[in-house]
Amino acid sequence: MQMTTDSGLVRALGVRQLTASIINVTVGAGIFVLPAAAAATLGAAAPIAYIVCAVLMALIVCWFASAGSRVSLTGGLYAYVEVAFGPFVGFLGGVLYAFMAAFAVASVASAFAGSVGTVWSAATLPAARALALVALFGGLAAINVRGVNLGARLIEVATVAKLLPLVIFIAIGIWSVNRDYLRWPVAPSVAQVGRTAIVLIFAFVGLEIALVPSGEIRNPSRTVPRALFLALATTTTLYLLIQTTAQGLLGPSMSTFASAPLAEAASRVLGSGGRLLVLLGAIVSMFGYVSGDMLGSPRAWYAFGRAGVLPASMTWIHPTYHTPYVAIIVYACIVAALAISSSFTQLAVLANVAALTLYLMCVAAALELQRRNVRADGTPFAVPGGPIIPIAAAVVILWLLSNATRREFTVEALVLAVASLLYSIRTGVGQR
Repeated sequence: MQMTTDSGLVRALGVRQLTASIINVTVGAGIFVLPAAAAATLGAAAPIAYIVCAVLMALIVCWFASAGSRVSLTGGLYAYVEVAFGPFVGFLGGVLYAFMAAFAVASVASAFAGSVGTVWSAATLPAARALALVALFGGLAAINVRGVNLGARLIEVATVAKLLPLVIFIAIGIWSVNRDYLRWPVAPSVAQVGRTAIVLIFAFVGLEIALVPSGEIRNPSRTVPRALFLALATTTTLYLLIQTTAQGLLGPSMSTFASAPLAEAASRVLGSGGRLLVLLGAIVSMFGYVSGDMLGSPRAWYAFGRAGVLPASMTWIHPTYHTPYVAIIVYACIVAALAISSSFTQLAVLANVAALTLYLMCVAAALELQRRNVRADGTPFAVPGGPIIPIAAAVVILWLLSNATRREFTVEALVLAVASLLYSIRTGVGQR
């Protein structure tokens, strides 16, 4: 079964660009904080939790790679679910993505504004904070309207800029670690590893944002799988080195520096300059995340317009730059308003629950696409292991979701119920 493609969009994203985009949205602000949380539970054995998370994500990535190599429409996970199960289920998947992405990026942008305030005190004033957020989203919208190539180049630069402080920290700090701090006094229990992995798994999510511009990826059957696995290998290696270096420098005291463990560890070997370097790295990391989201998430709104759920203006392509400029501008306005009016709160957890539910839908969609032999171009990625991988991926996702509270599930159910009602009204009106 052959797929149709998005007309008017330019396929400009190759393996390098997509890999950089995935790393950019995965390595966010969390890695500057999470090492302390991991050490609080597991101490020197914390790297085990990172390995567990990497294995779990590898199971999920297999099915992202399979679906992404078969569906090349703009929309990413939303498009995969829509092609597999039809417009209604696809719409619900799109709602989950939009819900997750908007609140997640608004939370990160709000944290970005707060971090800027630690370096520039004037930015803590409400008016200055709002102006900074408007400038952030306005500037990123302008860049992404002017072309997917320009947006992708910005992400490549942001990815290097955010990784540089971390690489410097590892390269210098690794030689000063105290090996006694890396010894395990006792082996951790399975329950301890599980509790830590539930927290750390959120340092690995975000790749779904980078997959949204599927209609602008060159040779997706080859590019998507390679970029996914390359990015996962890179981030896992980076996280393990960061955790080991910080643990080796701070030892048992690392858990006491919950807000900025890496900045504290950097100060031990580089002084106040090292601390400032890591703090600036955190700001750049948040900026990179927002820039990656601004490349990916507006394409989901474009896909909504293509499906007829949102106004057709969402599908308008700029005649010169060949980008969905209306979707980009509307999305930037919405998330800027959310960021100005909110802070990093329970919304982040709600976004994570939506992401895991969407991951489960994507696993099911990939199985259905494989069963129907849906193809875009080239030979699709074949997931090894037969039914073992999808069953394992589904079990892992359900295990993680089991740790969410009833309140979070209730909010998600209400969002989907309202979305279903709006879809019924919209399609009913269209049929008349």
